[in-house]
Amino acid sequence: MAAGRGFNARRSNTIDGSQNALPQAGLDDRGAASDDQSAGVRAPDISSLSPQERADRLYNRVMMLATQGKADSVLFFAPMALTAYQMLAPLNADQRYDMGRIGEVAGALPLAKSQADSILRENPNHLLGLILEARLATLMGDTTQLHLYERRLIAAEKSELPKKREEYLRHQDDITNALKQARISLAGRS
Repeated sequence: MAAGRGFNARRSNTIDGSQNALPQAGLDDRGAASDDQSAGVRAPDISSLSPQERADRLYNRVMMLATQGKADSVLFFAPMALTAYQMLAPLNADQRYDMGRIGEVAGALPLAKSQADSILRENPNHLLGLILEARLATLMGDTTQLHLYERRLIAAEKSELPKKREEYLRHQDDITNALKQARISLAGRS
């Protein structure tokens, strides 16, 4: 009877531990076809990945889980992702932004803040640093800081976007969305 209690239990929409154990197309090679049908499902071979590729893979997984609202899974994978990024030291602005975003979605706001501060200390007009600061201000409910970073973001756009930094290309959607939101926000205050 004890074993049967959870048999018909409804699955939670926030915990996906068993789902992460199964092959998922696009996340890893566990779902790839195999010549040997008896091989079964095995973990992806990450030994051939560079440290940056490992960090990127974990970043993508954390961000995907966050957009799906799977907070428990985010909290499970975030420490692994952060460790992967820490192994890349010294970090560039792109890596710091990724760490900041992981901290943001995992609720580690001091970590995210320190990454944003580091980006902006290196370049006060860096778009990703300004975006991360604006996101953190939103989470903390600090509208004064939010408006400050939105104004700085819009002002920096003309000088920074033409630089075509690799991290700007990689996070183009984040930049486009943040600029759009900043313009809407500033127009609403006029």
